[in-house]
Amino acid sequence: MSIDLDWENLGFNYRELPFRYISHFKDGKWDAGELTGDATLHISESSPALHYGQQGFEGLKAYRTKDGSIQLFRPDRNAARLQNTARRLHMAEVPTDKFIDAVMQVVKANEDFVPPYGTGATLYLRPLLIGVGGIIGVHPADEYIFTIFAMPVGNYFKGGLTPTNFIASHDYDRAAPFGTGGSKVGGNYAASIEPGEKAHAAGYSDVIYLDPATHTKIEEVGSANFFGISKDGEFVTPLSPSILPSITKYSLLQLAEERLGLKPVEGDVYINDLDRFVEAGACGTAAVISPIGRIDNGDDKHVFYSETEVGPVTRQLYDTLVGIQFGDVEAPAGWIYKVK
Repeated sequence: MSIDLDWENLGFNYRELPFRYISHFKDGKWDAGELTGDATLHISESSPALHYGQQGFEGLKAYRTKDGSIQLFRPDRNAARLQNTARRLHMAEVPTDKFIDAVMQVVKANEDFVPPYGTGATLYLRPLLIGVGGIIGVHPADEYIFTIFAMPVGNYFKGGLTPTNFIASHDYDRAAPFGTGGSKVGGNYAASIEPGEKAHAAGYSDVIYLDPATHTKIEEVGSANFFGISKDGEFVTPLSPSILPSITKYSLLQLAEERLGLKPVEGDVYINDLDRFVEAGACGTAAVISPIGRIDNGDDKHVFYSETEVGPVTRQLYDTLVGIQFGDVEAPAGWIYKVK
């Protein structure tokens, strides 16, 4: 099939592809699952996913390598994180082998839409787990749907590997203490829509969310994780039960130590102590690595390396991570899954 797309200018937008995967959980077990051309989910109006938010999702990508093959980056970690989300919301868990097999099926079925090597674009996959069926009280569903759809995408933040500015929020929290902040559920993102829109309208890329208990420590950067490069050669990321455990972040923690010789640190990152960092960024599956040029916190406008240029360590981390994902840099054992 000949696909006429401007691969280098895709943006991060939904596009309906020919195939997606769907599987149903009923009577205590999952069915075999199948590919379907139907892009519409058919569910009961009383599904708990609609009323009570009993749903979770994931995000991962397929990458075209220089030799034309396709590979996945740590899909087993996405499967594990979806299982953690399912346990938190009392949903049926999707076994790891089923999850990875479903991802493989969707990628192979939509292979023509995996962007060419060298364009910087990828095939983004969205696994979704929702509680369905005839439930009207606040109870776990008896039935579930697990589905995966895909679309070719470009950069999540405009400008790609170009520093952008963020604003710290003291008026909005992303998640409550001891809530679902560490799970990838829709409610966390719904709570971020209003502050995110206000930030965009004011010219910022997104919001820096602080810890909800004290509003003194950085937790998340919009829909991504924060990292800072300290003057002492540390790669620092916040640690909190309210933070979504980013697969990209934990990959960078390992790469920073093993490939760049930095000291990996998970701990408190105080919003009033940004002078300790010479570089900073946001990281995640969609964002990859997005350099932070400046954080505005009230009257304090803190510039890191530059508002226009990428710092050298951030560049090294980006080149190493993306090189691994596209098959140009040797990956740690077990990180890459070939789509065959």
